[in-house]
Amino acid sequence: MDATALLTFKAHLHAALDAQPAETRRLFHGRGRRWPGLEQLTADWLDGQLLVSLFREPSPEFLNELQQLLTELIASPVWRHSGARSLLLQHRSREGSPLEVLWGEFDARPVVREHELNYQLTLGRNQNHGLFLDMRLGRQWVRAQAEGKRVLNLFAYTCGFSVAAIAGGAERVVNLDMAKSSLARGRDNHRLNHHDLDRVGFLGHELFKSWGKVRKLGPYELIIIDPPSFQKGSFALTRDYAKILRRLPELLTPQGTVLACVNDPDLDSRFLIDGMAEQAPALRFVERLDNPPEFADIDPEAGLKALVFALG
Repeated sequence: MDATALLTFKAHLHAALDAQPAETRRLFHGRGRRWPGLEQLTADWLDGQLLVSLFREPSPEFLNELQQLLTELIASPVWRHSGARSLLLQHRSREGSPLEVLWGEFDARPVVREHELNYQLTLGRNQNHGLFLDMRLGRQWVRAQAEGKRVLNLFAYTCGFSVAAIAGGAERVVNLDMAKSSLARGRDNHRLNHHDLDRVGFLGHELFKSWGKVRKLGPYELIIIDPPSFQKGSFALTRDYAKILRRLPELLTPQGTVLACVNDPDLDSRFLIDGMAEQAPALRFVERLDNPPEFADIDPEAGLKALVFALG
C-alpha cells in the first residue's frame, strides 16, 4: 500500500459523501485494483456509518496517513452534510478483525436498506457483517424473477436472496446453510420486512448429507447457489461444486432456472460454464449478471461471477 495514493481515496470519499448515498453502498473498492497503492482498502456506507476496511496490515506510514485523512474528513463540511453518525476502521488482516470507532456513536447491529428492503448487520465481531454488497444486483435479479416460484437458496448465509425472493412474490423459499446462527439472522431479516414466515423454510444442515430432504421439499423453479470458496470440513469450491451441479436436473421443474455464483478471483466464468456442461448438460447458459458499477475491477473475471442457466 502506498501512502501517496491516499489523495485518490480522499477524492473518492468526498465525491461519494457529497452525493449523500440514500442506501447501503460500497463507496470505494480498492480491491478492484484500479487505483495502484490502494488495493487493500475499501469503504462502505452502512446507512450513516462509514466503514473503512484494511485487508492487509499496512506500513506505519500508511496507517498514520490514513488516520490523518479520516480525521480531516470528520472536520469537513461534506462529512457534516452527509448525515454520518460514525466512522469505523476495521483491520481485517488482524486476528479477530478488530474494529476501531474513530468518531461518533457506534451501532453494532444496524439495520440497513438496499432496494427498499431491510437487513440486519452485525459489526465488530467477524470479518463479514452479514450482507455481501457486491451481490446487490443479484438480489435485485432474484426479486424480479421470483413471482409465484418455489425457490431453493443454497449456502443461504443470512438469507439475503430469500428476502429478495419473498419481496418479489415467491410462493415459497427453502434456505439451507449449516450455520444455524446465520439462518437465525435470516429469520430476523424476513421479520424486518414483515414477511410471512410460513412461506420460508430454514434447514440448518450440511448440504451433502441432506439431498433427500432438499429433494422432498422440491421441485423448484429457481435454485440459487452462492457458496464460499472454502468452508473447513464441509466445502471446497473446486472439489465440491461439481457435486451440486450434477444434482440440479432432479431438483428443478422442467422450465427451471439456476443462478450459480463463484467469487474466487482465481476462477473465471468458464469454471461454471464448463462445469455445468459436464455435470448437467441439460442446463444451458443464458447470461452473466452485471456486477454493481461500484465494484468495477481491472479484470472482470476476478470479481463476482453470477451466471444464469436454464432447463429447456
